Amino acid sequence: MELIFTLQQLPDAARDFIKAMGDNRLFAFNGDMGAGKTTFITEVCRQLGAADDSGSPTFSIVNEYLASDGKPIYHFDFYRIDSPQEALDLGAEDYFYSGHLCLMEWAERIGNLLPEETVEVSISELPDGSRKIEW
Repeated sequence: MELIFTLQQLPDAARDFIKAMGDNRLFAFNGDMGAGKTTFITEVCRQLGAADDSGSPTFSIVNEYLASDGKPIYHFDFYRIDSPQEALDLGAEDYFYSGHLCLMEWAERIGNLLPEETVEVSISELPDGSRKIEW
């Protein structure tokens, strides 16, 4: 699936993504620095009812938010992870197998720790400044 959107269309794009998620709970967002991973994930969390203070968990590695249905949303930023072992030490697998929504940035840094059912999501900036998300 593919979405192309501008910043003004971000809320609609996030809602479309949520509708398309189905029963999937693990999403690995890949893209260049500045491509919009954090911005998009933050809007997905907002559309799910999380507080507006959601942002990149770069320094904490994982942030937990509550959706409007009371279920947790885990937002990971593995940019500062140096090895898959570091992610294991942080308990990443406990989150992955919790059955709750996990939205991950820089997941390629944790190697083969991602469960097979993880949905790979690519985000890129187009020449006109809009963003393209594919999964």
